Formats: sequence, C-alpha cells, structure tokens
Amino acid sequence: MINVVFLLLIFFLMSAQITPPAPFEVTPPQALADQPADGEFTLYMDASGQAGFQDQTGDSALAALSHAQDDYCGKTDCTAAPPTLMVNADGSAGGAALAELIRSLGQAGFGAVQLVTRPSP
Repeated sequence: MINVVFLLLIFFLMSAQITPPAPFEVTPPQALADQPADGEFTLYMDASGQAGFQDQTGDSALAALSHAQDDYCGKTDCTAAPPTLMVNADGSAGGAALAELIRSLGQAGFGAVQLVTRPSP
C-alpha cells in the first residue's frame, strides 16, 4: 500500500504545473448587467478591426468622430467634463487592433473610453 501511495505522490509531483507567483495582486474587471455603458458617442469595431461611426467606416469614421467631438465641445465645456466614448467591439476582434484603436482615440482627445461588454452567462 505504501508503494502505491509513493507512486501516486511521484506521479502528481511530476505532472503538476508549478507557476511562479504573480508580481502583484490584480482584480480583473467584471461585466455586470445592471451597469450599462453610457456615453456621448459610440464607436463600433468589427472582427477585422475596422472602426465605424454613424455611417462612416475606417479612417473616415475616426475623422467623423473627431468632428462630432469638436461640435460637442463647442456646445459644452469639455475641459470640466470630457465626453465619454463607448467602444462596441466585436468579440472576435484581436487585442492588438483594439489597443491600436484605443491609442488613436487617446490621441484624438478622448480621455474617457468605456468598452461595451456583455454579461457573463
């Protein structure tokens, strides 16, 4: 019986995956159904990473979004309360394309960007 226990112990030690500890504690975001995204503008991104705003797609969508932001900031004080942009991205879009889009939006002056998610099943 002891031999079986030692064989099992050796098997579990050999098959176990030992991972290094995390460098710091991280609390991942959680998508909640009772917290809908809310913003002044909505930008869409398809699975290929192409942006869309209103009836424009691609680079013209970002130009139309920038123009809409300028119009909005002409009517309200954007320095006190910057407009919030909601990004509705396709779930199969790559992370690199989303990161590039977020970088472009930051350069366009959008400081508050919310990623629209769906609740967990």
